[in-house]
Amino acid sequence: MVQPTYEVVWPLGKSVYTPLHLAERANGLGGKTICQLWDWLFKGDEVFSTIRERLSTRYPGVKFVDYTIFGNTLGKNEKELIAALPSLLRAHGCDAVISALGS
Repeated sequence: MVQPTYEVVWPLGKSVYTPLHLAERANGLGGKTICQLWDWLFKGDEVFSTIRERLSTRYPGVKFVDYTIFGNTLGKNEKELIAALPSLLRAHGCDAVISALGS
């Protein structure tokens, strides 16, 4: 009896994106500006308050640009905000970003 032969295919398909070079990590946060982004869901205001408090204690001179400056990252103006985000981050001198999503 002849055994059947099957062609093998990769189930996940071919990769169709070009990997991006990631920015280098900040060398410490002292004196840096951290911008906060939020979709205004699930207690981000409380979370950001705690993060600001803890990071300020740990890294003297760290500055924050509050999420209210950038607006809601989810909703009717989402596409416009995300498109403008690189320039907004540069304009506010952001060295790092904390982006929070509600659940």
